[in-house]
Amino acid sequence: MRALWAEHAPRVDAVVRRLVHDPDEAADVAQDVWIQIFRALPTFRGDSQFSTWAHRIAVNRTLNAMRRARRLTGVHEELTEATAMVEDDMEQPFVRESITQALDRLPRGARTVFVLHDVEGYTHEEIASQLGITSGGSKSQLFKARARLRRLLAPLMDHLTTSTREDGYAAPLA
Repeated sequence: MRALWAEHAPRVDAVVRRLVHDPDEAADVAQDVWIQIFRALPTFRGDSQFSTWAHRIAVNRTLNAMRRARRLTGVHEELTEATAMVEDDMEQPFVRESITQALDRLPRGARTVFVLHDVEGYTHEEIASQLGITSGGSKSQLFKARARLRRLLAPLMDHLTTSTREDGYAAPLA
């Protein structure tokens, strides 16, 4: 069990953190995920890789925890999110933090659809099934999410296009 945890914990924990906004809550959910993985270990048939099986458990348990928290608080948030692409290694920490901050400003449901679709690669049908919405609702929310993230990340894109060129000098404004 220790070897499985050591090898797969970074990926499982990353999935949970991307779906759950609060770091403390994410740690609690990740612990619950690992408990479930170890309990279900005897049922692992080997039809797929262990990492795929554990990832599915992580996503399902995390979504269940989010539903439970939503029911307890009675809060139903509107869905919304988006993407950004950066190639400059010097800017990566700044860009990563900017994207994280933009994602943090989105409602929980929006972040969930965005992460499941654009980061984890789930289809709209799979997302709809997991979240109890229609696939059209998933598509609509993803569209709105991307649009909102584009607006939130526009200053970042402006910064990246007007920062420095390869020779170290400031790029001219077009």
